[in-house]
Amino acid sequence: MSDGEDDRDDDWFESAFEDDSDGSGDGADDPDSDADSETPFANEDDGGDSPFDDGGSSPFDDEGGDSPFDDDSGGSPFDDDGGSPFDDDAGDSPFDDDGSESGSDDGGSLFGDDFATAFESAGSPGGGSGTEFEEEDFDSDIPRIDVGIEGLDRMIQGGIPRRHLIVSIGSAGTGKTTFGLQFLHHGLENGENCVFITLEQSHAAIMDTANDRDWEFDKYEDNDQLAVVDLDPVEMANSLDNIRGELPGLIEDFDADRLVLDSVSLLEMMYDNPANRRTEVFDFTRSLKAAGVTTMLTSEASEDNPYASRHGIIEYLTDAVFVLQYVRSETRETRLAVEIQKIRNANHSRETKPYEITMDGISVYQQANIF
Repeated sequence: MSDGEDDRDDDWFESAFEDDSDGSGDGADDPDSDADSETPFANEDDGGDSPFDDGGSSPFDDEGGDSPFDDDSGGSPFDDDGGSPFDDDAGDSPFDDDGSESGSDDGGSLFGDDFATAFESAGSPGGGSGTEFEEEDFDSDIPRIDVGIEGLDRMIQGGIPRRHLIVSIGSAGTGKTTFGLQFLHHGLENGENCVFITLEQSHAAIMDTANDRDWEFDKYEDNDQLAVVDLDPVEMANSLDNIRGELPGLIEDFDADRLVLDSVSLLEMMYDNPANRRTEVFDFTRSLKAAGVTTMLTSEASEDNPYASRHGIIEYLTDAVFVLQYVRSETRETRLAVEIQKIRNANHSRETKPYEITMDGISVYQQANIF
């Protein structure tokens, strides 16, 4: 490759970004060990029928004083006279149904009932008895932000930690791009600087989608508060090393608070070798975190598993995972549902909530459930 070609590979992304920032981009009862029996191997009558009686030479002979199992020695670890840790008369067995320390008729043994009963008596993780997510006062030293979707934000206690890496996973039509645009719109309304990088659509298409919802992306772009950049995924993959090195600096220069990349799946598809794919995507996500910007990635869902991304990589490299999916039934219409799979350093609801996509964006129904 010539020097001129190297320069073009180094400069195309930066020039695209700069152009767009100017406004043109896109128990049981013990087998009650018979207390009357002196040894488990002795016969009650005369010992002559013991299968272990060898006529005097057996190491288990009742008359042998050197038998390690001799009841008269007092040193047997299996002695019934108070040495057994499983003795029914011992008051401090952790599994004793009658022991006051391990359980009584009032409190019950920890294992006296089945696990379902134990869970019921324990109550909800937050101390309440309901299944709904309980909001509590949340103190944290980590700065946090809201996603911008009211019903969804209520499922996250305290908000998402700032500078976290987020991914929304879903199949076609579940609203991944809308999710990303709404995430940016909320930041723009709060005076934040935002960047939208699309590998799938044009700058004009993204702007039309946002402006149709009266999110005024044109105004924010004119005020240099928003940059919408459309990149060719092949060129991005070929120049990923340059982008990875330049992106943190460009984000810092733009003073970006939020960034959306739609979608990471196209970038993953550029690599046939799974090891190379994982390495490249890992390095790319690490550069985003180093840039200090809260980033949302969108990813196509696996064809076999709606809870996993297409290549099963990005959910392990991100700090928060939102799963958008269709819920189909033979007797009911198709519905959309969202689930929070994980958020590092934040408590969140584990329920699956229905949502719809309207001209106002995504609306999550907090009071409804998907069973």
